[in-house]
Amino acid sequence: MAVNLTIGAISPVGTSGTSQAAGSAATAGQATGMSFAEALQNAASSTVGELRNAEQISAQALQGKADVRDVTDAVMNAQQNLQAAIAIRDKIVTAFLEISRMQI
Repeated sequence: MAVNLTIGAISPVGTSGTSQAAGSAATAGQATGMSFAEALQNAASSTVGELRNAEQISAQALQGKADVRDVTDAVMNAQQNLQAAIAIRDKIVTAFLEISRMQI
């Protein structure tokens, strides 16, 4: 299962300028009805779910009930989700630090 980090239906940027792109971004955000906090919560929940799934499949493999390939796939998916979550966290922290350094 891949991490679903979509915040809205984002359309390609038009060639007519930035005002059209800003308008379509606002429309896309309103169309989904999902806030940024909800999107982050969904991504975190998905990551935790993948980690738990990988742990369960690993335990099943130790009992002889799962194939090594299934374990490898589950662990690799969990690793990808965890790395994506860490990258997002790092970007959020960097953005917060940049904003806090701005002069008002």
